[in-house]
Amino acid sequence: MAAEGEYESILCVKPEVNVYRIPPRASNRAYRAADWKLDVPDWSGRMRVTAKGKVAFIKLEDKVSGELFAQAPVNEYPGITVETVSDSSRYFVIRIQDDNGRSAFIGVGFGDRGDSFDFNVALQDHFKWVKQEEELSKSAQLGDIGPKLDLGFKEGQTITLNIGQGKKRDKPRLQGSGGFGLLPPPPGGKIAPPPSPGSSNHNTVPQTGGLDTGCLLELDSSNSNTVVQTHPSSELWGDFTSTSNSVPPPAQQQQPTNWIQF
Repeated sequence: MAAEGEYESILCVKPEVNVYRIPPRASNRAYRAADWKLDVPDWSGRMRVTAKGKVAFIKLEDKVSGELFAQAPVNEYPGITVETVSDSSRYFVIRIQDDNGRSAFIGVGFGDRGDSFDFNVALQDHFKWVKQEEELSKSAQLGDIGPKLDLGFKEGQTITLNIGQGKKRDKPRLQGSGGFGLLPPPPGGKIAPPPSPGSSNHNTVPQTGGLDTGCLLELDSSNSNTVVQTHPSSELWGDFTSTSNSVPPPAQQQQPTNWIQF
């Protein structure tokens, strides 16, 4: 039955319906509308189909005053409360019930097939909704009983997050012949010419003119980039103090040199 706090909704309203007294069914065979007195209905009025909770109500009311003539509570459809007849789609047999619990079977019919179709669909849709609600309720109960997924950390478990840490890129190194790195010369300086094929492994740059300001650079036989200063008193890279192509002193202009201007 419907609960007290539930509201009543209207499923279908048909302004014209006929009611018939039907003879008791002698066997299990289906009802036939041809056995009724269809030309002389016992009552005519309005049908209103409502729902309160899971229960639907077929209410037969007066057309003018709306006074209730009879009602049939429907707990399932199709079922014993509402049955179709075997020889027509416009007639049904319903079981009405009063407040004292007494019940009786009566025949109802519609003059238009569209009204009987709407009546049938209204009851089908309501009990389809009732079935879905019951399935959802069962699923919720099974979900509460079943095992739950534990996503919490166990004792001793940790998690590591790497945020904003990119891979460091190695800086490119200047490679010379043989794969050994060479020190780049300072800007505007002078470098020694490459050795001739016939020269020895010791690439010696002689100091010309015996000048004290000259610098002798020597590479060892292993072709490494080790710089050997033969005159400790002279400043390393002393010949690169000028960043521009300055004019050498007059005393050095007459001296031949093996330096190449860079």
